[in-house]
Amino acid sequence: MILLRISLFFLILLLLPDWYIYRFYVKYSAKRWKKVFWWIPSICLLLALLFFVCFHHSMQHAFSVYLITALCLAVPKMVFMVCDLLIYLCKKLMRCFIKAPAPLSFIRLYKFTRRSVPLFVAIVTCVYLLFGAIFGKEFFEVKEVTFSSPDLPQAFDGYRILQLSDIHSGSWNDGGEALRRAMTLCNGQHPDLIVFTGDLVNSLADEIKPYMSVFSQLKAKDGVYSVLGNHDYATYVHWDSESKRLANVDTLIAREKQMGWDMLMNEHRILRRGNDSIALIGVENSGNPPFPNRGDLPKALRGTEGMFKVLLSHDPTHWRREVLPQTDIQLMLAGHTHDMQVSLFGFSFSKFIYPEHSGMYIDKGRGLYVNVGLGFVMFPMRLGAWPEITVITLKKTKAYN
Repeated sequence: MILLRISLFFLILLLLPDWYIYRFYVKYSAKRWKKVFWWIPSICLLLALLFFVCFHHSMQHAFSVYLITALCLAVPKMVFMVCDLLIYLCKKLMRCFIKAPAPLSFIRLYKFTRRSVPLFVAIVTCVYLLFGAIFGKEFFEVKEVTFSSPDLPQAFDGYRILQLSDIHSGSWNDGGEALRRAMTLCNGQHPDLIVFTGDLVNSLADEIKPYMSVFSQLKAKDGVYSVLGNHDYATYVHWDSESKRLANVDTLIAREKQMGWDMLMNEHRILRRGNDSIALIGVENSGNPPFPNRGDLPKALRGTEGMFKVLLSHDPTHWRREVLPQTDIQLMLAGHTHDMQVSLFGFSFSKFIYPEHSGMYIDKGRGLYVNVGLGFVMFPMRLGAWPEITVITLKKTKAYN
């Protein structure tokens, strides 16, 4: 289903700007061979897309290269079309208000603008896309945020939690060099606690085998804790039987344990500082359909009554569905959205799907932090929504009036 939606998206992305540019630029000015050649790149990309629809499961890395190639060709043409159309519409709008014949200087300026501006913007777009594909997915960003609460025990004032999310091990193919740099960067923050909020793999537990020694490098005073994300349940690949899928999940959990990570499966751990303590709670994925909903928050909360609580839950929609209305959890940490791996000037289309899609959200003193992920899936690039390492400092404040 996901691949069919992507196919429809690329069908529009490839053909619409090609038709526009052909209609207004190629058809009347180019030689015959150029008119024919104009359509060849898009036709080849569409044929390749048809091939990947049938065989993408066995050629995931090749499909990733295809996606980058298609985007770098189609998106700049789409941008060219939009810019060109806007300039043309601006001219028409001005002619509606100015009845006098346009001076020669205006005509020259209009022709120069329409020839150069859309082309310049399209070239800049292509360069930016290439940067996102080559460097953006490794452009690790450390974000420092603070969460303040009067409920925080005094001994935990200044407590530093490092959050990682959505590593998607199966998407990396550089021998672990980038992930090794990321883990070194994490340890360099000297956190009190490290948490991972799900999607360590795309589907298969074997994806982490080349990186287990890398992930084992993570160290914090109070340990490394994790929860499962929707991809970790391996529902995106075909299995001969349900027992094999469940065995894959069990293998993933076992390997995380071998790495020194403590997986929280609808349970909690008590973290202590002197006579004070807080509860770290972790649930299985709790998402809206079609994502798995296996979280059992009441079970995980038993024994934490009256404590300051930090919840690890992969899907941020869990916050408003259950956490806010039914619990007194002060802080929830989530991932999942990736911010769609694209954020331009702070805007991402993920906001139309997830009201809480990136960063810190506060509701009556209670917080949700959504980490946009360290890895990538499907599209091997990041633009603006850079791979994130979050350091959350807990602060004790005075009681609210």
